[in-house]
Amino acid sequence: MATYFALKHLHILTVFISISLFVLRYWWQYRHSAMSNKRWVRIVPHINDTVLLVSGAALVMITHFYPFTPQGAWLTEKLFGVIIYIVLGFIVLGKRPRSQQIRLFAFLLALVVLYIIIKLATTKIPLLG
Repeated sequence: MATYFALKHLHILTVFISISLFVLRYWWQYRHSAMSNKRWVRIVPHINDTVLLVSGAALVMITHFYPFTPQGAWLTEKLFGVIIYIVLGFIVLGKRPRSQQIRLFAFLLALVVLYIIIKLATTKIPLLG
């Protein structure tokens, strides 16, 4: 049980860090700050997101909530939400030239998707079924 709580708290911490870095990186990019080009800004989010992914996979193994099963329908929706969030993140923070309006819209949409992901994780009630 202690392992579960440790992993859960690690997962929540990495979620908080990931969201904070996403918002901060968007802000730096929007303001054309030199901070967005720092080496650590390109590396730390990947390390954090790897820990986030591994802790999430470990929680799946411990709890036996598997996606694509009736008991894990909420997790299936959460995973699809994460995929949508990642795609929006590429639009928001990617190197491809895009207008500020497109990046802002994708950023705001990513925040809505994050809200849905967090709602699914906390309630464990699927939205679609």
